[in-house]
Amino acid sequence: MEAIEINAGAWYLRALRADERIDDRPALAANGITDPEYVTRRRTQWAEESRFSWAVCEPTTAELVAEIGVTPRRDGTAEIESWALPGHREALDVAEPAVRRFAEGALGLRPDPA
Repeated sequence: MEAIEINAGAWYLRALRADERIDDRPALAANGITDPEYVTRRRTQWAEESRFSWAVCEPTTAELVAEIGVTPRRDGTAEIESWALPGHREALDVAEPAVRRFAEGALGLRPDPA
């Protein structure tokens, strides 16, 4: 599956990127994620449908302020994990319900309770 973008009100959710237009690696590094293959791995996980992840971004700048991911389990449930840069917890408070709805409606998964 290709990555799906989600509009979560004041926040925009998109696939992680590291290209000539948008580079999420500095924001990832600010959260301690320095693996050079991290963005590539997340893209591969979408294709394999083994984990779905989104960069939670400022809609006007596309700057990553948080990441949220859904990891499906064989029993039809899913784990939702997230992190936010300091001062951006509210982005996850808005993004998580949208991602839960996507996991349930589009993927047919039952996310763990919040």
